[in-house]
Amino acid sequence: MMMRILAEGGLSVVTDQSRTADEDNPNGYFELELVKQMSEGNIDWLADAGGKAVKVISGLLEHLPQEYSYKVIFMEREIQEILASQHKMLARRNEELKATDIEIERQFQKHLSALKPWLVRQPNMEVLYINYNALLADPELFCKRLIEFTSTPLDLGRMLSVPTRDLYRNRVSGS
Repeated sequence: MMMRILAEGGLSVVTDQSRTADEDNPNGYFELELVKQMSEGNIDWLADAGGKAVKVISGLLEHLPQEYSYKVIFMEREIQEILASQHKMLARRNEELKATDIEIERQFQKHLSALKPWLVRQPNMEVLYINYNALLADPELFCKRLIEFTSTPLDLGRMLSVPTRDLYRNRVSGS
């Protein structure tokens, strides 16, 4: 959703469009397969990515080279909602998670508890944390924060057309 918001606002996005929109992600994936190769040292593509949005999962942020500056928009979501989404996607593919929900949650929390302090120490990274649920509840507030954070004259009206409650399908009970 975030990549679509940025693209609709007018920010150039880096994607190879190898994964198109589907039932699991109706807005599309906005991914670049080369990003997954950063841990192996494949970072040449970054030279052409300046001023553009690139989707990077949190586990790969440490592989971004120090010689560039980054504005990281860190999307946060309840782990139970992430797991519910993964279960539905894998069920459609006749696949299963390779670990229990409890193990995945434990690993994820451990990852975040190490990553967030690491991000604070990175002089070449500015971070804006955005909670998925809060964005859906007040998209205008968060889209305005995105415009300010990116220091780019983005189209607020077009950005606001993206976050819809229709896409909020994997809720934690009581949400």
